[in-house]
Amino acid sequence: MTKQRCLMIGVGGMARHWIHNVWRTFSDRMEFAGLVDINQAALYETADTLGVSRTHCFTNMAEAFEKVDADFCCIVTPPQFHADAVKLACARGMDILSEKPISDTWEGCVEIYQAVQKAGVKMLVTQNYRYTPRILTLKKAVQSLGAINYAVCRYAADYRKPLAWGAAFRHEMRHSLMVEASVHHFDQLRNLTGGDCLTLSGYEWHPGQIRGDDAKYAGSNSFKGETNGMFVMQFNTGSVGSYEGNNLATGKQNSWHSEYYRIECEGGTVVLDADHVVRIEERTSQGTLSVREVPTERPQYEGHYAMGAQMLDWLEGGEAPATVVSDNIKSNAMLFAAIEAAATNSVVNVQAMVEAATKA
Repeated sequence: MTKQRCLMIGVGGMARHWIHNVWRTFSDRMEFAGLVDINQAALYETADTLGVSRTHCFTNMAEAFEKVDADFCCIVTPPQFHADAVKLACARGMDILSEKPISDTWEGCVEIYQAVQKAGVKMLVTQNYRYTPRILTLKKAVQSLGAINYAVCRYAADYRKPLAWGAAFRHEMRHSLMVEASVHHFDQLRNLTGGDCLTLSGYEWHPGQIRGDDAKYAGSNSFKGETNGMFVMQFNTGSVGSYEGNNLATGKQNSWHSEYYRIECEGGTVVLDADHVVRIEERTSQGTLSVREVPTERPQYEGHYAMGAQMLDWLEGGEAPATVVSDNIKSNAMLFAAIEAAATNSVVNVQAMVEAATKA
C-alpha cells in the first residue's frame, strides 16, 4: 500500500498529540512530507525526533505548500489561521484535515467552505468528541428509545485561576467558551439528536463584567472575555435542546470528557454524568422507576485516533466521514449564532445562516 503523505501545519500544542500519538499509530499508512511552524526551535526538534529532513521544515506556510509534495495537510493551528492554510491547500488541490472550529469567525467558516467546494478537495473537521466510548454508548442507547423529546448538555469547569485552562490565549480572547469549548457541545447535540438546528437563542456573559467590575465576582478576573453561556435551540427533527456552559464552576464539575447529558425520549430517559456510566431510566407500568446501566462501547479507535483513521480511509477510497466540512459547518453555525444571539438579545435563524453560506 502506498503511504499517504502529510504536510503538518503546526507542531506545538494539540499538534504534538497528532504527531507523536495519532499519526505514529498509523505509520504503516502515512508519512510526514513536511512540517510547518513559526517556532523554528520546536520545528527542528520535532523534525529530528521524526527523522524528517530539515529541508522539509518551514516557518512560512506559503513556501511549504509551494515546495512540498503531499497528499493531504493536517491543520493544527489557532482557528484564526485556518483560512489561510485552507486556501493554500485548495490552490494545490490538496485534501485537508483540520482541527475545530472551522474558523474563528462565521465569515471565515463560509470562506473556507466555499473554497473547498470550488477546489473540489476533501476536508474533514476534527470532532473527536463524537468518538469517545462514553458518547458512542450514549448515542446507541438513545437510538433504542424512539423519538427524542429534548436533549440537555452541561459543561462546567473550574478555571478561576489564570492559565488554569492550559493556555494564555483562552483566558485573553473574546468568546473563549464558545470557540474553544461550546463548538464541541453544539456538535454533540446535533450528533445525539440526529438533527440540524433551526433556531437558537440565549446568553453568553462574564459575571464580573456584567456587574461592572471583575472583582465583584470572585475568580472571574482570570478571563478577559465571556466565561458562561446558556442557550436553547430547536432542531428539524422536532427535538429541542438546552446547553449550559461554565468556565467558573464553583461546585460540581462536568469538565472535558465528563460533560453531563440527559436525553428525554419517548421510550425512556438516557443520562450520562461525570462517572462515565450511561443509564437508562424508565417508568414501569406500575409507576415505579427502573434504572439500568448500558454496557460501554469499545471501538477500535477512539477520539483523535478515530478521526485519523477516518481521514486515511477516506483518502484511500472509503466513504466520507460524518464531520466533513459540508456537514460540520452546521455545527459551526450554531457556535456563531450563539454569539450573535447573545449580542443582539434575539432568536437567530441558524438554518438561514447555513443556507446562505452553502448556496451555489
